[in-house]
This record gives sequence, structure tokens and C-alpha cells, in this order.
Amino acid sequence: MISTDALRALLPEGRVFDDPDVLAAHSRDRATFCPAGTPAALVRAYDTGDVAAVLKWAHENRVPVVPQGARSGLSGAANALDGCVLLSLEKMDAILDIDPDEQLAVVQPGVVNGVLAAAVAEKDLFYPPDPGSRSISTIGGNVSTNAGGMCCVKYGVTGDFVRGLEVVLADGRVMRTGRRTAKGVAGYDLTRLMVGAEGTLGVVTEVTVALRPASAQPLTAVAFFPGVAGSARTVSGYLAEGYQPSVLEFMDASSVKAVQQIADLGFPEGMAAMLLVQSDRGADAPADLAAFERVARAMGAAEVVVSDSAAEGEMLMQARRLVGDAHEKLGKALLIDDVCVPRRHLVDLVEGLQRIAEEHRVQVLCSGHAGDGNMHPVVAFDDGDADETARAQQAFDAIMQLGLDLGGTITGEHGIGQLKRDWLGRELDEAGLWASRAIKAALDPHNVLNPTRVLP
Repeated sequence: MISTDALRALLPEGRVFDDPDVLAAHSRDRATFCPAGTPAALVRAYDTGDVAAVLKWAHENRVPVVPQGARSGLSGAANALDGCVLLSLEKMDAILDIDPDEQLAVVQPGVVNGVLAAAVAEKDLFYPPDPGSRSISTIGGNVSTNAGGMCCVKYGVTGDFVRGLEVVLADGRVMRTGRRTAKGVAGYDLTRLMVGAEGTLGVVTEVTVALRPASAQPLTAVAFFPGVAGSARTVSGYLAEGYQPSVLEFMDASSVKAVQQIADLGFPEGMAAMLLVQSDRGADAPADLAAFERVARAMGAAEVVVSDSAAEGEMLMQARRLVGDAHEKLGKALLIDDVCVPRRHLVDLVEGLQRIAEEHRVQVLCSGHAGDGNMHPVVAFDDGDADETARAQQAFDAIMQLGLDLGGTITGEHGIGQLKRDWLGRELDEAGLWASRAIKAALDPHNVLNPTRVLP
């Protein structure tokens, strides 16, 4: 066990904590089936200097370091290891610059996504990446997993907006990557390398993000289908006609029912699937939604509701935003999955989930970002029942395999962490694994940065 006295000698007062209750409270994120060890210390970093000092010391003393943001992740990447230092970046929460002329912002990693979005909106700008956890998740965490969200179908994921980073490497050296300019291709793309690395290659201490001009207030529509196939064909058909919705979301019958139990939104009963679409194209939005209604009805929609105001649209959007809360109200343990498949295979994925639920005798609910094929199956189970817990794990593995069999990927935005390490070894080929391990060894030769995460 390390001595916290050595860390305290390196850092200003009030940075290092070793109280067992404090450590326990910070020992894990929100993932299921991911063990958490007992950390030796928690360091609350307030600036880049704090991070550099901790990593230099850890590198020299071979002590594992687990970087943490808001711990809202779902893959176990922020869980403690025995004897590790937890490096919290939550206090590094300053918005350093918002530049309307260049349409960019510079922020520290602890800035909450929704706080940044609100701050730039005051200057008639728009930061599109919007994970469902935007009210609590931090920009640093979003960068760590290359988080997505409901606007990805039109605007892209976090990495599409990251122009540059300040990163502290494993040995404490500080590196700047990328640029503030709109274009730049000098050298290897180290920014892209760090985005999605989940703290295994360096610790991000500053992020430069691109912004967009504020979009028009969106209009919204929902369509209800008696069968899943019709909803999936609507997604493909609508996008194939060239439309670019700002949101295109899916909810299966179980998810709609769960939401209805906590907020009666007046949705029809007996439907197998719901699609929710938004257009933020101003004067063109009504035509976009009319086209959606036309396609949905041609694909068998039983009912389509098109909002005529932003307020009504916000009420409809509430259904999708309440999915997470509704799942938690089920009173069961939740294993939240994250697979992404080609859109043409959406129906195969959702119907396959139904078969998996029946085969393993567990409840599987599904919602997600239909517009980009990224679904979030949720296995709900009684974790007090050992047999049901084992079946839930088997169902999770079956979902992973189904996603790969359909030409997809094991994660679209939640990351690998601990939860999917073994599955990454199945998705990547031998050369890809070799290259990934070589990069890790080069940048972190003593394996102190978030070891046992991502790479199998």
C-alpha cells in the first residue's frame, strides 16, 4: 500500500484524501458486472500541474492511476483498482474561452456537457454532442469514451467536434495536440488517438471544441407501429430520401410501457415500436416532418403525431429523455448495453433481442439512436437471484455476439472499460490488437494509466 504522505508532499493542501468512506464513495462508476477494488488515495486535481505531478510520481513508483470525471460511465472504466490513486478531474471545471468569431470553446475536462451547451447558447452558438447524461457527464468523460447522443444522426459524436487537447502523458509530460484552426493535418492525428482512449494513453486536462451557429427551434413528430419491422424500414426509407433529421430515436414496446408508468403521455397501447424524429431546419421543418409521416404510414405506422409547436415537441421528446429514469423505476438491476449495427439490420437486431430475452428468460428493453444504428438494449434482472443473474450475463454476451454477427460493433458511445475487454479481442483482428498494444506500451511503458481497461 502506498503512503499518502508522499503524495501530500507533492501537491498543495487539500488535494489528497484517504478517508475510507470518501474512497468508497468514489470507487466505481455506474456499470454492472464490473468489480471495483480498494484505492489507496483520491486526488482532486485543480490544474494541469496537479495532474502532471501525480502522473510523474506514479510513473516513477509504478502505482496505477485511474482517471475519473463524474463517474457516470457505464463500462467500469472509472472503477478503482486495489492500491491505485483515483485522479478526479471534477474540480477542473472552468470554461476558459468561448470564441464566437472562430466558433470554438476551450474548456477544462470537469465542465458538465449541459453547462457548456447553455453557455455557448447565450452567444447564439451550439455544441451538438448531447449524451443522455448531459446534465451530469463532463466534457472530459465525453472525450474519454467519444460519447454520442440524440443529435449524432445529423451532427456527429464528440470526436467530430474536438479540435485540440492538452494531455498529460504517463510520465508527467504535458502534450498539446491538434489546433484552433478549422483545418490542420500536420503529423499524426494524436487528437483522434486520445479521443475514446478512456484514460489509458494520457489524461486530458484541456479540450478545444468546435461550435456551430445556433440552430432553429426544432419541430417534432412521433410514429407508432404495430410491428418492429415497419419502424426499422421507416428509418432506412426516410434517410434514403436524403432527409437529415436532427433526432431520430427508437423505443420498443417495453420501453414505452416503462415510461408510461412514470409519466402518462397518452401514447396508444398495443404498439410494438415508436419512432421520434425532430427537424431543426427552420422553415423547412414542417416539410421534413410531413415526409416522415408519409414514409411512416407507407411502412405501416398505425398513428403519427406531428407537433405544431416547439412546446408540444418538447413534451414528445420527454418520452425519450425519461427512458433511463423509467428503467430504474422497474426495481431491478440493469445491464445497459450499447451496440451499433448498419441501419439495414436494425430489424434483425431488435427481433434478435426478443429471441435472446425469451431464450434466457430475462427482460430485455430496447431504445436508442435509430438514425445511426446505435441501440441501447437493457437487460433487467433480479440480482438477488444467482441463476437469473447468470442468465442476464449470458443474455448480454448473446447481444454482443448478435451485434458482431450483423456487421456491427460492440460499442457506439459507452466505451469498452472493463465490461467489454474480452469482446474487443473478438471485434479487432490480430494486427489491430497488436497495433493497439504497441501504442499503449510506447506511451505508458509501466502500465500505470488505467490498467486492465480497454485492451484484453
